[in-house]
Amino acid sequence: MATWDDVRRIALGLPETSEHPSYNGAPAWRVRKKSFVFDRPLRKADREALGPAAPDGPVLGAYVPDVGAKEALLADDSAVYFTTPHFDGYPVILARLDQLDVGELTELVVEAWYACAPKRLAATYQAGQPTTPS
Repeated sequence: MATWDDVRRIALGLPETSEHPSYNGAPAWRVRKKSFVFDRPLRKADREALGPAAPDGPVLGAYVPDVGAKEALLADDSAVYFTTPHFDGYPVILARLDQLDVGELTELVVEAWYACAPKRLAATYQAGQPTTPS
């Protein structure tokens, strides 16, 4: 079972990543100035939309490359991945953090980083070259 400490460790291990509070003060991780993963507590409208399927545990929001990737995750494992009307049409997936193992979490966080990182930084990281802040 993954935890926020795992999210923090994985996210901060990626180049040019920092942690900042999001709009409601919950943690969010950014590459340069763009959030790529974040704590997304469910709001009243989310709970109403999800009904009995609304999770009680921690919810991780993560950017994905596109809406097609989001739909694939939703189809692949609806016990872990979900969305709300707030994110309809956006390349953001929600995940029940306590249902992810650390390997799945790592893949999700790294893919979110790639989806939001500047192309040159992502290419340098993918190539395994040292990165320097710009």
